[in-house]
Amino acid sequence: MAGQPVLPKGSPPPLAPYSPGYKSGGFVCTAGMLALDASGNLVGEGDAGAQTRQVMENIREILEEAGGSLEDIVYNMIFLKDLADYGAMNEVYATYFPNNPPARACIQAGLVKPEFLVEIAATAVVDG
Repeated sequence: MAGQPVLPKGSPPPLAPYSPGYKSGGFVCTAGMLALDASGNLVGEGDAGAQTRQVMENIREILEEAGGSLEDIVYNMIFLKDLADYGAMNEVYATYFPNNPPARACIQAGLVKPEFLVEIAATAVVDG
């Protein structure tokens, strides 16, 4: 089944060979999103809560560009540089899913640069 890349308007093109989002059939998958703004600058240096907020907003933009919303997410894969940031991440994350939160996993992992504390990849099912 063929699909198409999803790149929100106004966002910089990826610096590596990947698409920020990809839509195929009713599925939309995001790449692992980091706390970068539209100019590619880190948001929330040293603050896992602020980074989680930026990551979730980046995911929201991709899903909206693909015709969906955060409510369409069925699974999130969360990567934390340090599990000590779990509470801060979870506090912000919970505000994005106050009802019927999607399934998820959360693991500690080395991220692409030391300043990144949180990375989240989402899978959504979008009708239409």
